[in-house]
Amino acid sequence: MTDFRTDARVATPALAHTPGCSCPLHQRRLFTGLIAAGSLAPGAVLAQDGEGVRGDVGKTSRFAKLVPAEQVEQAAAAQYSQMQREAAQQRALAPADHPQVVRLRAIAQRLIPYTLPWNPRARGWKWEVNLIGSKQLNAFCMPGGKIAFYYGILQQLQLTDAEVATIMGHEMAHALREHARERMGKTAATRIGANLLSSLFGLGSAGDALLGMGAQLLTLRFSREDESEADIVGMELAARAGYDPAAGVTLWQKMLEASKGAPPEFMSTHPPGEKRIREIEGKLPKVEGLYARADKPPRNYGPPKKG
Repeated sequence: MTDFRTDARVATPALAHTPGCSCPLHQRRLFTGLIAAGSLAPGAVLAQDGEGVRGDVGKTSRFAKLVPAEQVEQAAAAQYSQMQREAAQQRALAPADHPQVVRLRAIAQRLIPYTLPWNPRARGWKWEVNLIGSKQLNAFCMPGGKIAFYYGILQQLQLTDAEVATIMGHEMAHALREHARERMGKTAATRIGANLLSSLFGLGSAGDALLGMGAQLLTLRFSREDESEADIVGMELAARAGYDPAAGVTLWQKMLEASKGAPPEFMSTHPPGEKRIREIEGKLPKVEGLYARADKPPRNYGPPKKG
């Protein structure tokens, strides 16, 4: 784990402990920093006929409706805060002035205005984006817009800003499409029965159904269908924000190279790399027009130096 020494004006990474341990920081994909969702940004690109990927995305699963969104988001916020505290105690939470935190939050600020059409609840989300000092090639966005990147994915893969936007858009898409809520609904329905679960929440007393919800968010694994959907929704978010959607191809080429030997955690439930690249290439024509007309980022940040 990278040690971000917060007593310095700009943190200097120093190895603190190794990835793969059993601490909560290494049990779930995560993202971090405080950003408010707003209306469409200046230069926002609206879809024209036939543009965008909305027609390629299915309806929200009925299982998601079995678990109240408010409860899932509250559990995510609590778990996220706990992880931040633990990371800070281990000196593994990057300070706000760290160059890569500034970079991540600038990219997120460009993507967030385009989330509302995918989920109206996003208007009330308290978006956060943070950087965790871990060697893992990993990142995530919890329900309610709680985002975290691990330092390893930025440094080891030498990600461009467009590749970061691709990952961030993908993880945002999981939250927007409520994939975690759907998976939790399926799990709960299997364990106690959908009718009973619905009745419990309908009465306003979920009882044991909510027990351990935050812990579930730490260990949740999405299906390959969820991952593919997040790919294409994330691609559109990135394109609208002015980041080249073709970065998805170079990103997964880097992932494939990094996966020689033991695949990174980030790839554990994702479609195979070669197939994923073909799927991304097939969807590019639907978002290239959005990217061509989008207001481009005023600054290129770039990755940290490779250690």
